[in-house]
Amino acid sequence: MPPTIPLAPAESPQIVQQFNASGVAQVIVVMKRPVVPTAAAARAGRSPVARLQKHFVTSERSTDSAIRSALAAHAARGGAAAGVVRAARRAVAAPRVRIYPNLGVMLGTVRPEGLHALRTDGDVAAVTGTPHFTLIKPRMAAEATPQTTVGWGIEALEVPRLWKAGLTGKGVVVAHLDTGADGRHPALRGVFAAFAEFDALGEEVRPVPRPHDTGEHGTHTAATVAGRAVQGFSMGVAPGAKLASAIVIEGGNVVARVLAGLDWALGRQAKVLSMSLGLPGWWEDFVPIIRILRARGVLPVIATGNEGPGTSRSPGNYSQALSVGAVTKDLAVADFSSSQEFNRTADPIVPDLVAPGVDIISAVPGNRYKRMSGTSMATPHVAGLAALLFEAKPGATIDEVERAIVQS
Repeated sequence: MPPTIPLAPAESPQIVQQFNASGVAQVIVVMKRPVVPTAAAARAGRSPVARLQKHFVTSERSTDSAIRSALAAHAARGGAAAGVVRAARRAVAAPRVRIYPNLGVMLGTVRPEGLHALRTDGDVAAVTGTPHFTLIKPRMAAEATPQTTVGWGIEALEVPRLWKAGLTGKGVVVAHLDTGADGRHPALRGVFAAFAEFDALGEEVRPVPRPHDTGEHGTHTAATVAGRAVQGFSMGVAPGAKLASAIVIEGGNVVARVLAGLDWALGRQAKVLSMSLGLPGWWEDFVPIIRILRARGVLPVIATGNEGPGTSRSPGNYSQALSVGAVTKDLAVADFSSSQEFNRTADPIVPDLVAPGVDIISAVPGNRYKRMSGTSMATPHVAGLAALLFEAKPGATIDEVERAIVQS
């Protein structure tokens, strides 16, 4: 069924596609002012959040409904993991509108008339679509045994010079949004300032689980940021930093999971974000979110993708992100490393810089190590470096630290 209200010519392709397919669309609403109302305002219905909720709908065709049905069916088949059953039960009461107070945004499902009302409301700064991010998976992964005292990437960045100066990232929290991280691995014991898991619907799992990994990717990237030395092998760029690590991917309502993770990380006073996920191509829907992170004092370090020259991924290709590509041990750009030139004045070349991302040895679950290649392996090197610089100059702005890294 075509939309009952004509859409603007410049409407987000994400929103247009969803309306054309199902008649409803999931949208991110960016507010001009804080979204947490006072109790009195909420009771009187005068808060923007309370007033705007009427523009959102529940629908059997929504992303959440499809996920709830899948969870319920999986649980009903028997033998489902306890976490799946809990998620299915929570899904019955999933809110029509999700509120992320630290980000100042809302997430929900709308029809065209609701979208129009939100776009014309004086309390709304922007309404965007919801890109379906995926993990930027390694191009290569193989079991490995550390043979040196320091990972080659750390040596290439001359990080040991900073260690000798007493810099380890102490006092700096790095937000790490990935598949999680195995807290039982010796390299990651004592690393976590906080840990969270966001389920398929983006709801935080309670009670808070121990740090764990739903795959291997997150443990590998976490240990590259802040892993402690194990049996003489140093793999973490900032071994004195702390991680606010959250499981936000793969699967489910990914944008709800990522927004929840970012909102949660802001509440943990993170200074740096290390994120290796994205949507192939240019999709500007998440630009306001990256701008908000910068405004809140978080440096977003994001992988640019593994699809090669002439390609990139959003949000790593935004001018507001510190985008990272990969180089080999010979310091040549890896053939898989995404790169692209955009028709824009600000930051037209992606990535902003390249870092070691080929044959990187780091931790994986089960007290093991793997050699992996990808821009996902390069990104945590830069995030760790940022943590070292924030320790060196605690009063530095994120622009100053970003400039120091890019111009070094």
